[in-house]
Amino acid sequence: MSIKILHAADFHLDSPFAGLSSEQAKLRRRESRQLLERLANYVNQNGVQLVLLAGDLFDGATTYRETIEQLIGALGSMQAKVFIAPGNHDYYSARSPYATLSWPENVHIFRSREIERVELSELGCAVYGAAFTDASQEAGLLEGFSAPDDGLVHLMVLHGDLSGVEARYDPITREQIASSNLDYLALGHTHRFDGVLTAGKTACAYAGCPEGRGFDELGDKGVLCGTVGSGEVDITFIPFAKRRYEILYADVTDKAPEDALREIMPETAASDLCRVVFTGETDERGVDIKSIQERFAPDFFHLELRDETHIRQDIWARAQEDSLRGLFLRELKEKYDAAAESGRAGIERAVRFGLAALDKRDI
Repeated sequence: MSIKILHAADFHLDSPFAGLSSEQAKLRRRESRQLLERLANYVNQNGVQLVLLAGDLFDGATTYRETIEQLIGALGSMQAKVFIAPGNHDYYSARSPYATLSWPENVHIFRSREIERVELSELGCAVYGAAFTDASQEAGLLEGFSAPDDGLVHLMVLHGDLSGVEARYDPITREQIASSNLDYLALGHTHRFDGVLTAGKTACAYAGCPEGRGFDELGDKGVLCGTVGSGEVDITFIPFAKRRYEILYADVTDKAPEDALREIMPETAASDLCRVVFTGETDERGVDIKSIQERFAPDFFHLELRDETHIRQDIWARAQEDSLRGLFLRELKEKYDAAAESGRAGIERAVRFGLAALDKRDI
């Protein structure tokens, strides 16, 4: 028997969306709440039977009551069984919304660090899970676990770290996964989908986050959906984000910065959050970030500009002039040649400002 599942995690509802204007941040939080209704509609329209939510549904303890009520309403409207494994941001405690509010009958919340089994005979499966009960979980929750050979499909939902980098967040090893005897392990914590990993007979994956929140969460974000049977897993990534974060690079060598930006501007600029990094070589005037920001900001939902250009080498040729300009360039060229790569950008900025002052130009 195969079961149709949806696997999602790391909603981080009511994130502050730092770096955006207050109005944009409010809109992004509202769109994050609207995600819940969109997700419920997807579940119902696509015949999903099980929803596995692998923690960090809330960003912290200061979640608005309205947000929690919208989550409860959306989960209750799903024509599916829902399982939640709280993570480090939304850990289970006596004060958490998971304990203090009434949740729909179709929603099961794992509430302890001990792995719990819920058998669903009508679906021919057993769902396992455990919860963070504090902001950290140094002992691996999967350690020593092995599902029985009882003819059922075995699924687990868990928040944890498979990278080996963060030992405070339920460290998980491939060896533990391989010996778990699970058919599918639905993970949360890492905000990027990197494909389905198989260890032993067990398939596992991070769904990533359904909405990016910063320039460390680029590109398509979404959920996983597919079927799981005994020894058979067919899971697909479903893009779900309303807006995407993108970092774009505009090479200004031999062209105006405005033209370089136009060349790489995505068709989705009006709905995306973009950071444009100017690269390449410029003359002594450099890139006028302020004026370009004013000109192009209305074309994007959110635009950040970075100047990582270098001055053209022919600027140094004038260091041989018998003039104040030549003297200025000779002194800075000596410093430039002696500087480490990381320090040269500051010297180039000094060249630009100094030459602008000599020429009585604004910069």
